[in-house]
Amino acid sequence: MYFWDKHKAITSYYELLSGEVCDRYELTQMEYDILMFLHNNPQLNTAAEIVKIRKSTKSHVSTSLKKLENRGFVKRIQSEDNKKHIEIVLLDRAALIVEAGLNAQKQFAQDVLSGLTKEERHMCIKVFDKICNNAEEHLREYKRSIFNNERKQL
Repeated sequence: MYFWDKHKAITSYYELLSGEVCDRYELTQMEYDILMFLHNNPQLNTAAEIVKIRKSTKSHVSTSLKKLENRGFVKRIQSEDNKKHIEIVLLDRAALIVEAGLNAQKQFAQDVLSGLTKEERHMCIKVFDKICNNAEEHLREYKRSIFNNERKQL
């Protein structure tokens, strides 16, 4: 499929730029992605939200968070009201990585959007959002049908 093949070039280029940051700071791609996610989305600061939004597995997120915590880049804070609610906070020690990551993200955006007018950039975002929303809706429908079929078999 055309879209699928073309989108791989975009993700490969992003991984190339972010990979340089990972190499410099001895991080896995998942660890880098979590640090950048927490920086860019401070309101979505639980492991469950990272799993949900990033479409990552619980085990990978958990393992990566443990490594980041051991290296002093993040801290887990347990809610006093709800012991199951644990927020993840970026620590100052992660600042250099985040800065390098922001520079990589800025470079990526400049490079892949070069030559597009402001109007074309907005249109591109709008169309891409529609494509993603369509895919997410069909994923939900598929999961519902699987769930319903499994219930019928019981």
